[in-house]
Amino acid sequence: MYSIIVVPAHAADPGSQVRLAPGERLHFGRTTPYDPGPTTPRTAGERRRHLDIPHPGVSRTAGEIGATASYWTLSNFSTASTYVVENPEGAGEHIKIAPGRVDAPVPFEFSRVVLPAGGDLLDFGVWAPRHDYVECAQTAGEGEPTALAFPLDRTKRYFLVLAALCESRLRGAPHAPLPTVEQIVGRLRPLWPAVNRASVQWNIDYLAVKLRLKPGPEAPDGGPRLNGKKESLVSLALRFDLVREDDLSTLAEVAR
Repeated sequence: MYSIIVVPAHAADPGSQVRLAPGERLHFGRTTPYDPGPTTPRTAGERRRHLDIPHPGVSRTAGEIGATASYWTLSNFSTASTYVVENPEGAGEHIKIAPGRVDAPVPFEFSRVVLPAGGDLLDFGVWAPRHDYVECAQTAGEGEPTALAFPLDRTKRYFLVLAALCESRLRGAPHAPLPTVEQIVGRLRPLWPAVNRASVQWNIDYLAVKLRLKPGPEAPDGGPRLNGKKESLVSLALRFDLVREDDLSTLAEVAR
């Protein structure tokens, strides 16, 4: 049974994919056939395979992927380059694998491994095992319910504004500039005919207070000024999954 699938860049057909079962490892780099290089310790019976990346900026022994039953690991054999593992579904979510790091666990179901190579950035994909979750949350018996960390009502207009702010980054452009207030007004008008600059700005201010990015108006002097308010809101919302790709259905009736 296969655990993970490695998809080379510009893979034209499934035959170019590499399937790894738990316990197998895939070396990647410029050398082929496999050159062991500075490999990690192994147990008896582990299979080692190779993914060729024919670029002069890639080390002959660039790194290695290890497959397990529920996640995968990445080793960086480079002495100078940091590798980045991006979550294409995570609106900018990523982890960094420092030079020399061995068997760093990667938690994403779908990943893009990015390697700096001279003046280029090369990448390949990794499809990991489906994540499993408990069927229901464990409870400690009767008593007061646990207070929500970020109580958001998805039926309210402030959530429409938050979804519009996060939309471009959730649609696969994690570094896209955030929409202006005018652009949000235009985006929401088919669903909210009375929307205007003042109402959008009011909801942005309300979200900043609701999500505790700034104190409420009852605070002395209204609290310190929050610079980069929209960026802070989007960063918090995406970091804690307050807005997910599925939530963009709230904008589905908005003419694009």
